[in-house]
Order: sequence, then structure tokens, then C-alpha cells
Amino acid sequence: MSQAVIDIHRILKLLPHRYPFLLVDRVIELDPGKTIKALKNVTMNEPFFQGHFPDFPVMPGVLIIEALAQTAALLTFSEEHDPEDVYYFAGIDGARFKRIVLPGDQLIMHATFERGKAG
Repeated sequence: MSQAVIDIHRILKLLPHRYPFLLVDRVIELDPGKTIKALKNVTMNEPFFQGHFPDFPVMPGVLIIEALAQTAALLTFSEEHDPEDVYYFAGIDGARFKRIVLPGDQLIMHATFERGKAG
């Protein structure tokens, strides 16, 4: 597997997401079109911690899934593509969370391309 790093400046060019919903800080491994590993540094300054939960801040599971979807989008964009193309994360079945994500944690997200569907 080739090791490549995509920094936040390149991520901002590839993804339409911006603060507070840009949930990938850096790509740490990439095999274009096949697999990707990215990270998100979770800090106490995340806006979602204000309400989820004030006395025991926990990253919402739906935002963990969104971070993984953004990672998968970066994998999709790692190969030549038409900038006019639009990609959607259509759904997920059977998502399970092994532990809670707290301020100070680092999410390491892995995505592998298995199949695509056009149209």
C-alpha cells in the first residue's frame, strides 16, 4: 500500500464541508481507489459537546458516521474524477459503536472501496 498524506488544505479543496461539519483533519494512509485511513482530533471545543451532553460530553454517533462518510468521499476523490460529479452517502446498515468518543480522543477511520453504483 502506498503511503500518502493529504493535509487539511487539500481536504478543503476536495470536500465541500466546512466548520463545524468538516470532520476529517488529515489522511494518513492512502491506496488510491482502494483504501484510506484518516484521522479526526476530537477536542473539547467541538460545538456539539455543548448539548451532547453538558455534564458528560460525548461525540454523537451520527457525527462519527459522518466523519467516516467524509473519509470515504476522500477515497472516492483520490482518483481522477469529473469535478461536476456528485457523490452521496446513501445509507448504512448495522452500524455499531464499540465505545464512546470523548474530548481528547482521536478517531482513526478506515474505509475500503468494495463496490459502486452509478445513477
